[in-house]
Amino acid sequence: MLNAQKPDLTQLPSSYQLIRSTIIAAISAIIILITIILPAEYAIDPTGIGRVLGLTEMGEIKKELSEEAEADRKLDQEKKEKINDTKNNQSNLFHHIFNFLSISANAQEHITKQDNIELIIKPKASAEWKLVMLKGQQVQYEIQAEGGKINYDLHGHGSGNSQTYEKGRGSKSSKGEFVAAFDGEHGWFFRNRDKSDIKVTIKVSGNYNKIKK
Repeated sequence: MLNAQKPDLTQLPSSYQLIRSTIIAAISAIIILITIILPAEYAIDPTGIGRVLGLTEMGEIKKELSEEAEADRKLDQEKKEKINDTKNNQSNLFHHIFNFLSISANAQEHITKQDNIELIIKPKASAEWKLVMLKGQQVQYEIQAEGGKINYDLHGHGSGNSQTYEKGRGSKSSKGEFVAAFDGEHGWFFRNRDKSDIKVTIKVSGNYNKIKK
């Protein structure tokens, strides 16, 4: 190492060459950013090249998934807040009164009811539709979406409890049944991710006390 010869100054790149290399690298980075990274990650495609290469569609999917995750996070947060509010505001007197009313309502538990309802949900909007039920009551349901695909969350909350029965993404229809796991409100949260109005028809039959929109 001590005998290594110093490089000849003529072999080193000149200042002009260094500046030119830096400019070329910067321009290349900008081109990659505009044509590949922005379309693939953020669905931003100012040149149209990303659409041709299929990268913009990838970015749109990532963006939609991110929005769905944020919507689910907000829904879960709303459920937790409702549970906390119920726990904080519920007194022993109310609890006894509710139990008394529940016992009185048991006489109606095995009466089968039927209801149909239609909801018009605007683009990017949401709607909620619930049934007030006692633990053990059972409901059959059928959902139809016209004009687009709907996202939904079938869940229940009440008496300090919360439970999700079913979730759907990009759905045109759904059919099934569920049994109330506890006394409270059980039903659907709908969200319209399409660009046009969606008409949602809900048909329910079974044992429940009343409808709460």
